[in-house]
Amino acid sequence: MGGRLARALARRLGRGRLRGRLREHLPAEVDGECVFCRIVDGRGDASVVASSDRAVAFLDVQPLVPGHVLVVPRAHAAHLADVEDVDGAAVWSLAGRIAAGLRAAGLAEGVNLMLADGAVAWQTVWHVHLHVIPRRRGDGLRLLAAWTRPERARLDATAEQIRAALT
Repeated sequence: MGGRLARALARRLGRGRLRGRLREHLPAEVDGECVFCRIVDGRGDASVVASSDRAVAFLDVQPLVPGHVLVVPRAHAAHLADVEDVDGAAVWSLAGRIAAGLRAAGLAEGVNLMLADGAVAWQTVWHVHLHVIPRRRGDGLRLLAAWTRPERARLDATAEQIRAALT
């Protein structure tokens, strides 16, 4: 997180409480190349956990908790809609294996999966990547949100809007 969001969180949680806990914006490219593509082809540093012919899983260099893994398709795709179905299936399958491995290794009681698609969704590296975040009771991770409960008619109207836009 950076910029406005980081400052807002720091104000909300009190000065100094987030020191060392905000995600640093690391370069998304090295010498004009996607950092994840460099990892996929073996030219970038990474602690690889597992791989398949279509996906690679490696530890996040700024983990939320120990064992935080990123799973990426081998084929470069900047956004979720750009991922070929076979590559998306490979990422999902590998994430499932990683989740089971995290549990078996004693690093997780549960797992969160998160994929940021677009800058407004906090995507900072323009190569699709699925976060596999191990969870343990009391780990302190929280999702702060302003949850709403729209009326059914509003939900139905939104569903229709989405259906009409699907290709």
